[in-house]
Amino acid sequence: MFAQTVLRPRCAKWLIATGLLLMLSGCVDKPSTLERIKEDGVLRVVTRNSPATYFQDRNGETGFEYELVKRFADDMGVELKIETADNLDEIFARLGQPSGPVLAAAGLVDSEKRKQEVRFSHPYLEVTPQVIYRNGQPRPTDAADLIGKRIMVLKGSTHAEQLAELKKQHPDLQYEESDAVEVVDLLRMVDEGQIDLTLVDSNEVAMNQVYFPNVRVAFDWGDARDQRWAVAAGEDNSLLNEINAYIDKSKQNGSLQRLKDRYYGHVDVLGYVGAYTFAQHLQQRLPRYEKHFQTYAKEEQVDWRLLAAIGYQESMWQASVTSKTGVRGLMMLTQNTAQAMGVANRLDPKQSIKGGAKYFAYVKEQLDKDIQEPDRTWFALAAYNVGSGHLEDARKLAQNEGLSPNKWLDVKKMLPRLSQKQWYSKTRYGYARGGEPVHFVANIRRYYDILTWVTQPQLEGSQVADGNLHVPGVDKTKPAEQAPAL
Repeated sequence: MFAQTVLRPRCAKWLIATGLLLMLSGCVDKPSTLERIKEDGVLRVVTRNSPATYFQDRNGETGFEYELVKRFADDMGVELKIETADNLDEIFARLGQPSGPVLAAAGLVDSEKRKQEVRFSHPYLEVTPQVIYRNGQPRPTDAADLIGKRIMVLKGSTHAEQLAELKKQHPDLQYEESDAVEVVDLLRMVDEGQIDLTLVDSNEVAMNQVYFPNVRVAFDWGDARDQRWAVAAGEDNSLLNEINAYIDKSKQNGSLQRLKDRYYGHVDVLGYVGAYTFAQHLQQRLPRYEKHFQTYAKEEQVDWRLLAAIGYQESMWQASVTSKTGVRGLMMLTQNTAQAMGVANRLDPKQSIKGGAKYFAYVKEQLDKDIQEPDRTWFALAAYNVGSGHLEDARKLAQNEGLSPNKWLDVKKMLPRLSQKQWYSKTRYGYARGGEPVHFVANIRRYYDILTWVTQPQLEGSQVADGNLHVPGVDKTKPAEQAPAL
């Protein structure tokens, strides 16, 4: 009995001490952010839905920030989960929330104000803030010229911080911050004269200026700055260290520079290249591929001249081209599309034309049965360019406006809205360069009309829906000539 009364309190003290040790051990062994990511197998990232960061097109998910962060996730061997925020303030607010994103990859520039909220990675892209004005208006030459102008910038942006600092020196300066727009909206508003000026980083100007013919750069405002990723504030450096190591490695092995060149190395030239140039290419380039267009168009019951027009719009009948987004060959097929269509070598013009014919026929077949010719062909071209999902978004917008979702004349009015935040934020697939498929279809229709006139001058009117049209005297039963070696 005596032994029991002595041992019990000792046992109790031992249990208490053991419990405290276990609790302390639990605190010490709490997994880091990086360990949790690898344990879950998922990297959660928040970004903006914009052409310079993340959006969906006919190739699927794309954008400079998306590709860079996707490579980071692949490097860690985890799945990437992307979520988009409606504005810049929301991006910072989401970081550090329970079960929320752990990384912001959204074209962010650090500032003293932002450093109080988050921590920034090593830089990966240098950009310069630029003042944008409309061609035909007086060009501002310095910050003082902004006074008395209608100015709008993104709410919560570093450009808004720049204007706030300028206002301290010039109290008469007036400007508006908006979280209901994106950069493409600001450029469009300048282009259309809705506002006089805006501030945009140089990379986004370079990417979008081709779509806004009246937009001009007035001057650079300040020195170049670095874009960086952001993580939540705190003492856990595990993820930030991993990010910095990845960015440093990407710089050293050249992969980061290759990605920059693909997105920002040049500006795409869109639109009609001119009747004279097209006439030259009809004589110099088309004869090399004409039989391939005829052969594979017949297999897929597509007018060969329509298929040739698509090929000209995509590559100007050049077999070895590669775009900044990685699509390649005469028909500019993505890697995924090429594989799905059985194309082993996208730079082989014969395979490319066959794959393009199969893909166009497939896209056309997937369209709503209520869409009739000739609209069905124009819808198929738009889907070929921008993706079926975005086309459906535009059809729904048309229907909501009391227009016909089955008429190209009506739906093409809605497609440009997919690049405006007030509209694409209401759609399923989000941002798209909605003006691009409108130009794409218009150009192909021009090329098709010329080809029809040149190859069959005796025919009157358009017969796009007839897949059996051919040049008189051409025997389609003969095998196509071998493609030239590349």
